[in-house]
Amino acid sequence: MARASTKVETRAEHSTELLVSFSIVIPPSANYIRWISVKQILSASEKEFVHRAANDSRIVSAYQEQHSCTENLSGATSSSDSSLDYNQYFHRPSPSEDHLPEAPSSRNMKHTLLQLESALMGPDEEAMKSNRYLGENMGAQASGQRYKAWNKEAQVVHQPQQSLVTILNGIQSDKRDNVMEDLPLQGVPSSNLKQLLIACARALAENKLDDFEILVAKARSVVSVTGDPIQRLGAYIVEGLVARKELSGTTIYRSLKCKEPAGKDLFSYMYILYEICPYLKFGYMAANGAIVEACRNEGRIHIIDFQIAQGTQWMTLLQALAARPGGAPYVRITGIDDPVSQYARGDGLAAVAKRLSAISEKFNIAVEFHAVPVFAPEITWDMLDVRPGEALAVNFPLQLHHTPDESVDVNNPRDGLIRMIKSLCPKIVTLVEQESNTNTAPFLPRFVEALDYYHAMFESIDVTLLRDMKERINVEQHCLARDIVNVIACEGKERVERHELLGKWKSRFMMAGFQQYPLSSYVNSVIKDLMKRYSEHYTLVEKDGAMLLGWKERNLVSASAWF
Repeated sequence: MARASTKVETRAEHSTELLVSFSIVIPPSANYIRWISVKQILSASEKEFVHRAANDSRIVSAYQEQHSCTENLSGATSSSDSSLDYNQYFHRPSPSEDHLPEAPSSRNMKHTLLQLESALMGPDEEAMKSNRYLGENMGAQASGQRYKAWNKEAQVVHQPQQSLVTILNGIQSDKRDNVMEDLPLQGVPSSNLKQLLIACARALAENKLDDFEILVAKARSVVSVTGDPIQRLGAYIVEGLVARKELSGTTIYRSLKCKEPAGKDLFSYMYILYEICPYLKFGYMAANGAIVEACRNEGRIHIIDFQIAQGTQWMTLLQALAARPGGAPYVRITGIDDPVSQYARGDGLAAVAKRLSAISEKFNIAVEFHAVPVFAPEITWDMLDVRPGEALAVNFPLQLHHTPDESVDVNNPRDGLIRMIKSLCPKIVTLVEQESNTNTAPFLPRFVEALDYYHAMFESIDVTLLRDMKERINVEQHCLARDIVNVIACEGKERVERHELLGKWKSRFMMAGFQQYPLSSYVNSVIKDLMKRYSEHYTLVEKDGAMLLGWKERNLVSASAWF
């Protein structure tokens, strides 16, 4: 299908004002100094983008700097009573106050291990005092590539004929003393903590439970939700490992300490995440830019959103469409959401309807909303009410990876859903997904992949929010921790976080009969400029008509379009 190149006349001047009409509400806390600084920079970028967009019809609504977004980066949660309570870490003394004890002297290995177990597994006050420095450096830092990182680290953790306890405690012989130099926990290289976490996972994978208990106790004394990125991530990873050891199957979430926050609190956490990190902005701008370009000459547009959440992705788009030269199109939005997710509780979908109705009335654009509170794999053709004469746009925002594939269900709901969407003959399908490989990988390589992926994400959060801020702790706890624990602790149908790389998604869509719709290079350049305003460490790569947003060369989110 050839892409239309007809130039549309410049928008009316007032349309520019519409795109920047939303006010920005900055929380009053003095702790937001760095965050406010970022917002001040972004304001200039947003105005520049709007000015340029007003003179280029191809990106009339690619602008997606919506300031009330509440969507979870991962989408729906699958836990009903899970809750990672940070209190046990938050109230712990700073790691810089802890010191590692001297290695015990012993006449034999058994005596050494008994002493070690007593020191590590004793009362909390003893555990809080110390933990010994890791005896050996266990490998290089992970690179930004999937299994290159895993291969390097696997060479370290697969040392033959050597106990993990022996490695970490530097016990060379049971016939001589081995006293190690005391060192504050703050001085433990992050690479060693990373290897300690991998060692915990390997012990669990090999069912060496005695080793695991000792290693995880050591890890607990090093991690902290107010520490550096690897320490904060480690706090949630430890909980996931313990949950994996204790329970499995349908009862796995009962072992997770991850209580879902109240709706208004979650809204606030998602708002903060949206403002401090560009991942959601990137996805919305890329997806909306593709939709606008594909449907720019259409008088009737039907958008099917497979995770409507609060519906805020479409607010700015509707305002821009209302100001479109030649008049606004008629827009129908079908909003699908998990009926038991944190977004669909109470009046979730009803609130979306009210919000869209208000936009419709305010900007004089006809909008029809249809709520579908159904799990995505259970969606059928008749639920979507596709009508002749409408340009159909389908949106998958960080959601499709929740639909199980052939490795979980022989019916392969994931590919089945993609084929069903293809049968609707959509004008455009947009896909935004985490660029990670956690779907079918065995536990240990999957663990290393998740460790590498979320470490990069936690580092990016570190740029804008102070480490001891409660707001940052809440964002990481409620927006990211559940996903981390799910990847580590769960298997089978209970493991819903099943991410795939862009190449795999490309194969699935092409097998269903789709062709790739190249994203606009102009929109890409605007997004790239915006990313630089956050941090120089963000990267944006154009690859085969798609875009990949990354942190320090580690790709984190991909955006692509299909027809």
